[in-house]
Amino acid sequence: MMQIAQNAVAAFHYTLTDDQNEVIDSSAGRDPLTYLHGSGQIVPGLEKQMEGRSAGEKFSVDVVPAEGYGVHHPELMQEVPRTAFQGVEDIQPGMQFQSRGPQGEINVSVTRVENDKVFIDGNHPLAGKTLHFDIEVTAVREASAEELAHGHVHGAGGHHH
Repeated sequence: MMQIAQNAVAAFHYTLTDDQNEVIDSSAGRDPLTYLHGSGQIVPGLEKQMEGRSAGEKFSVDVVPAEGYGVHHPELMQEVPRTAFQGVEDIQPGMQFQSRGPQGEINVSVTRVENDKVFIDGNHPLAGKTLHFDIEVTAVREASAEELAHGHVHGAGGHHH
């Protein structure tokens, strides 16, 4: 039976919960998530735990922030004037925008709006959170030469050109 290793294609079902056991995301009722192992398509902490697994395995894993979506950076939380959002009529918490930061484009979320001030957060919504995954590996296969060249999975559950 093939094991998940560098350049293998793996498919898995997952349920992701937070520290309060609230479901953040799940593949339940959908196709399994398919990825090319070793290409950075899933968070590093989960990818490490997938290594050596085979189809049919079920396991749980906790991924710390540094190996998930990163630690929370307070400096990415800012207050900006409403005038910075020209052309946007009704700014609401939860809205997302792209912004230019020192490292290039970043996604920011509006956390609150007070009169002419808008509070934004450039952290990933899951930054600083421990991720709790319940995993069921459904398939493992070798990647095709084309998939390796493109750096992603093709076909069912993967990328279509």
